[in-house]
Amino acid sequence: MPVPVRSSGDLLADRRYAWAEAALAEGDCSAAADLAAQVLDLAPGYGPAWLLLGRARAADPATRGAAAEAFRQALALDPDDALGARLHLAELGEADEDVISPAYVRALFDGYAGRFERHLVEGLGYCGPALIRAALERLRGPAARFAHILDLGCGTGLMARALDGMAGALAGVDLSPGMLAEARRGGRYARLHEGDLRDFLDREPPASADLAVAADVFIYLREIGPVLRETARVLEPGGLFAFTVQSHPGAHGTVLGTDGRYAHGVESVREDAAAAGLRVALLEPAEIRRQNGVGVPGWLAVLER
Repeated sequence: MPVPVRSSGDLLADRRYAWAEAALAEGDCSAAADLAAQVLDLAPGYGPAWLLLGRARAADPATRGAAAEAFRQALALDPDDALGARLHLAELGEADEDVISPAYVRALFDGYAGRFERHLVEGLGYCGPALIRAALERLRGPAARFAHILDLGCGTGLMARALDGMAGALAGVDLSPGMLAEARRGGRYARLHEGDLRDFLDREPPASADLAVAADVFIYLREIGPVLRETARVLEPGGLFAFTVQSHPGAHGTVLGTDGRYAHGVESVREDAAAAGLRVALLEPAEIRRQNGVGVPGWLAVLER
């Protein structure tokens, strides 16, 4: 999913940028690099053109050093990294501690909000919310009810719809105002907050929720331990935290995949849960979505305070 870019302010530069994007999409990396360089001659402070130049150069092993420099220029012009330059640098071996920035996630989903559900559900076979609901029914019975629910990374409200008949008051948080606008139209949330889920949790009172959910959210977080600890604080005794993670073949640690998403080792999930004072009520393999027609391996987890 490309991040939307704004105009350079120069009509000719914008036109050549569009040609460069088209050339790169067609696999003509040399033409794309030449056109991106022409854009930068006209608008040297245009970060998206530096990013595009880097993408074009990264395709050739001989010019990957120049690609990295282009990505660094993009990052210097965009320190919050809404363009995702750190992800490209990580692909070239220049890994940062947290390569997926909140600004990148916000920009990504703001431009994606209108077609998010159709693409995710119909195109990628996304079933995370349905799996979470089924897990909750298995643990608490089909008549289970939760009075106060926190939906972390709520997006357009797919999780809220999956909890119909099970949910009392729902509070949602998401980085993207575009996604929150879609969630608001659904009318299922008592509260919606724009911002980072960790900041949101920090402001919630202790023992104020009996369920927290995070469907396909931790693929954007390298460390989930802090979120588990803060969620444990806001859960009442016996409260549940249900979430999904992408997995990798190892048992420990976090890996940034070629899809630009974080995958978590199952034993690291167990260790983070124990450190947060949460008991594993359910932890099982689950394919939450497909990528290029192939199921993406992951884990479905339900933890109990």
